[in-house]
Amino acid sequence: MDDPRKLRVLNDPPLDGLTNMARDEALMTLVGSSQSPPTLRLYQWDPPTISLGYFQHYADYESLSPPAGELPVVRRLTGGGAILHDLELTYSLSLPVGHPLLADGPSRLYELAHDAVIEALTSLGLQTKRCGTSDDSGAARGPFFCFERRHCYDILLGSDKIAGSAQRRTRTAVLQHGSIVLANRYAQQPSAAVDRPFDESIQDVPSAMVEAFARISGVPCRPGGWSDEEFTAAAALHEKYASEAWTRRA
Repeated sequence: MDDPRKLRVLNDPPLDGLTNMARDEALMTLVGSSQSPPTLRLYQWDPPTISLGYFQHYADYESLSPPAGELPVVRRLTGGGAILHDLELTYSLSLPVGHPLLADGPSRLYELAHDAVIEALTSLGLQTKRCGTSDDSGAARGPFFCFERRHCYDILLGSDKIAGSAQRRTRTAVLQHGSIVLANRYAQQPSAAVDRPFDESIQDVPSAMVEAFARISGVPCRPGGWSDEEFTAAAALHEKYASEAWTRRA
């Protein structure tokens, strides 16, 4: 009998921000309606893109000076601060509300995922740790960039934040996605600095992340592929994420 805890793993090529966000929402919706299996998705961004938190004001993005202010922008389903997605790995977890990984509450998912990130980066020679304390930032307040905010689950390399996550919860599913900064070319996101080059060894992070998450969570993680229904659902959402009504909504 197939293990109901099992996660399908999707390794996507680098994609534009609209496609990435449409795919995450499509997965959350279809997983919640039992049309797709619980899924761990790993992806990157091309071109570099700023994602706004759900509650952030678009005017704050408009006030950014170059070069960050000239980058494409997309609005996320999740709250929190803006992220400049460049030399990084993003993960997303789409789980139905009854999944065993949510048995201890959705917040436990932050701990599991971030412990996996710490283990994966340790295996690649980066000594990281949880932040342990939180500032007064919230979904709708705090510095513009997420990596200038601090939450107890955030991951630090020295004093620099290099990974953080956010969730969207519905009646049927939980979407959690997070950014793992591997190098930094934009001083406007200063606290995401990593003191090592973005070299070929960084390409080992996705597989290290999957192995660490499987071990820490005790959940089997198996490679999979996109279904035609998922591609269709994501394509239908592309217009939403490309629209000014969504992007400028706050």
